[in-house]
Amino acid sequence: MSAAVPVALRQDAGVIGLVGVAHMISHFSQLLLAPLFPWLKDAFGVSYTQLGLVMTVFFVVSCAVQAASGFVVDRHGPRPVLLGGLALLAVAAFGFASAPSYTALLGWAVVAGVANGVFHPVDYTLINRRVSAARLGHAYSFHGIAGSLGWALAPAMLVPLAIAFSWRVALVAAGVLVCAVLLLMCLNRDRLLLAPVAIKAGAAVTDVGLAFLRIPAVWACFWFFMCFAMVMAGVQAFAPLAAGQLHGVPAGLVALCVTVYMVCSAGGMVVGGFLASDPSRCERVVAGGVGGAAVVAAIIGFAPVPALAVPVLFGVMGLAAGLAGPSRDLLVKRSTPVNASGRVYGVVYSGLDIGQAVAPVIFGVLMDRQQYQGVWIALIVLQLLLIVSGFQISSVRRTPAAVTA
Repeated sequence: MSAAVPVALRQDAGVIGLVGVAHMISHFSQLLLAPLFPWLKDAFGVSYTQLGLVMTVFFVVSCAVQAASGFVVDRHGPRPVLLGGLALLAVAAFGFASAPSYTALLGWAVVAGVANGVFHPVDYTLINRRVSAARLGHAYSFHGIAGSLGWALAPAMLVPLAIAFSWRVALVAAGVLVCAVLLLMCLNRDRLLLAPVAIKAGAAVTDVGLAFLRIPAVWACFWFFMCFAMVMAGVQAFAPLAAGQLHGVPAGLVALCVTVYMVCSAGGMVVGGFLASDPSRCERVVAGGVGGAAVVAAIIGFAPVPALAVPVLFGVMGLAAGLAGPSRDLLVKRSTPVNASGRVYGVVYSGLDIGQAVAPVIFGVLMDRQQYQGVWIALIVLQLLLIVSGFQISSVRRTPAAVTA
């Protein structure tokens, strides 16, 4: 009997590891072009605004596909959807590398957006259906950490290759990396197959249909993740620059802020995985973590902070946000009907893509108008909305609203 425990642990660890690698590649793909903008700008004679449009196309397409791919995952299982997404992402990377024009970049951004749109429905369906309930908090923790590592990996890998060789070589290397991950998934494809009992429940999935769209908790989760994505977009692209202007931070330290934030956020997720082991306190953990991050944001935005302390405060803010990550994911799981996790996560996490598409416009306008404190006010407001949304997820109904005649 005791021997069964290590077997279950190995099985869970295998699924968690594969899902984490897939999530890392998803986040890696989101920064496939951004670190190479200086090279792409010169190569195609375009502006940063035009290059930003490429990213907008990517996230808009990813949003639409993410909502739709959940239905495919529920009907056909996560394995074929994941393998197809990885294959398409590799094709997109090689397409970017060989792009002869700016228009071609836009076209390949559509392909990359389609590929990126499958990951969240696949990931969370596998975690929720294949991982033991006692280890879900740790699974969500590792999932979040892997995503953060994907964001960190993209510039760390692509920029040195672009400097040493060219931006095209860097993108070819990215395509090779995706192919290697695809091979890893193929070699471990049995771990990506849902248990026969879960597959047999397909008839129930068909019966659920679109009824999950009448679940108020689903839409509460959607708004929660849209706000979360806007916070992340602001922190990654604009908050360091705004802090630099407010406190006279040297350029080197400004660039360090995001790295410190992501590393500390990953550390916070490790601890957050243990906190999420008790689902009854998820709302309080989210409120505490996000609330702590909002307090730090207020300090950076309005207190007379020494320049050297700014990266440290970014680290504290990342740690607080990371603590809330696994509990945040459990809130969504508790709002998910049986046999509909793919479609629910597809709709809910499409809020991430919408937030990432909208946020640059809002924060960009504030930066152009030199409203540097306004950037931090926006971050504080969004984080307060996150807290309210977190408690709303728990309080609203988790069953489909009745249809009146």
